[in-house]
Parts: sequence; C-alpha cells; structure tokens
Amino acid sequence: MLKKIMAFVLLFIAFTTVVSAQNHKPIEIFHIEKGEVIQSVPSTNKIQTEIKKLIKGTTGLSKKFNPIPNEGYMIKVPFERATTIENEWFHDLVDQVVFIFPEDGKPYYLLFNDENTPFFFTFEGNTKPLLRELNFDPSSTN
Repeated sequence: MLKKIMAFVLLFIAFTTVVSAQNHKPIEIFHIEKGEVIQSVPSTNKIQTEIKKLIKGTTGLSKKFNPIPNEGYMIKVPFERATTIENEWFHDLVDQVVFIFPEDGKPYYLLFNDENTPFFFTFEGNTKPLLRELNFDPSSTN
C-alpha cells in the first residue's frame, strides 16, 4: 500500500512538473481522495514568502509510517528559482515543495533531494495566510 501511494505521489509530481515546465509555474492543489488537481493558482511573491516562513518553522522529520494520507489535500508549490533548503535533517537545492494537509491532523511538507529521495517534515506555523492567498478553504471543497 505504501509503495502504491508513493508511486502515485511521484507520478503526480512528475506529471505536474512536466506540465508546468513553461515560463509560469502554477501552484496546484491536489485532492487526494479524488486523485486529481482541483485548483491551479498563479504564484505570487506573497505566496513564496509565506512558503519560506513555513519552511523556516521546521521542527523535525515526520515519523508517520504512511506519510501520504488517504484523505486530504496536497499543495505543490514550485519555487520561482531553485532554493537551498538547509536544516538539521536536509541540505539541498530544491525547485518545489509539497504541503500535505491530511483530513485529520496537522499539515507537514515534502521535499525531494537531488537523488529524488523524499523527506517529510513537520513544522510550526500558521497556514491560514497561505490558504487565504491561494483562495483555498479545505472545509468547503468536500
């Protein structure tokens, strides 16, 4: 089951990366249960700033056995430029981050290193400003 979910996430990221290889890189909101992108939003400086604030609030690696929930949302945010993310557990150049909002529980995020190894991180921070900038309310999309 875990392999199936990880393959699904990798395909989602790979597909959306190819699709967004144009000049503009939209932010995509993915409904996990439906298995589809439900909203695309153009990136802004304000959104990029909110993302970086949340990443700076990293508190550790996620200890979930199955890090991709069966229900909830994933928000893939391409960075305008490749960005170095450095903390106690990770030091690499990345071009996107995926925030995972499980139906129940706190959100966390996913990064891939240069070898495409996934790293799931917990963080402290308020996601409401990001969701407001994205004009996305998870409670109204069920």
